Amino acid sequence: MEGGGHVWKVGELARATGLTVRALHHYDGIGLVRPSERTASGHRLYTEADVRLLYRALALRDLGLPLEEVRSVLQGGGPGLDELLTGQLAQVERRIAALGGLRGRLSAVLQAARGGSAPESERLMRVIEGMSSVDETVRAYFGEERLRELQRRRHERGEEAVGADIAAWPELIAAVGRAVEDGTDPASDEGRELARRWMALLESFHGGDDGLKESLYRMREGRAEEITAGHGGPTQEMIDFVARANEARNAG
Repeated sequence: MEGGGHVWKVGELARATGLTVRALHHYDGIGLVRPSERTASGHRLYTEADVRLLYRALALRDLGLPLEEVRSVLQGGGPGLDELLTGQLAQVERRIAALGGLRGRLSAVLQAARGGSAPESERLMRVIEGMSSVDETVRAYFGEERLRELQRRRHERGEEAVGADIAAWPELIAAVGRAVEDGTDPASDEGRELARRWMALLESFHGGDDGLKESLYRMREGRAEEITAGHGGPTQEMIDFVARANEARNAG
């Protein structure tokens, strides 16, 4: 081991950064941030330069870049930072536009309801379509009967509860994405808690109705790429993570 400068053991660095030891091992394994030194017995030691690199990686990850792209930027290969951030910004703007459209629809219907005029059925259908962020495709997967059931559930739950669920999804998707990127064990306490929150939001949407659940899952399977790329939906990796974490929850 070379001398000079402070070094951190993996546990010390995990505590200092708020990451898990498993995440640091994962970053080492994929070649993102590797410790420059080792003890005589082979334990990882991170130098000051390694820690600076780690914080750069975390900053880029928090901008929404996948770890593979973060590694490419740090290593100076592949697309440049400008190109990657331009693409990421475009994706965020698409999400904002989708949420902005939904906000406008919700506000219009809420204003009409508070004004004492019953919202028109078609306007409510557009709100439901906005909730799903896939507009015209919703009818094809849900059908009129199930859309009416969604409309009924919306009235029962109220605009405030529905709005809270809509607002919770982007943060939860981002949290699951970070867990996937960090190599978090789905069966860990963190993984199980993320799965609990995920399933609770789904339950709020379909209310345990098998027909609504089936339509929702069919739409996800049939429009996975569009929902992920165009509307900020979860990737297949995230869905697989939640599925494994939920299996761990159910197993005890």
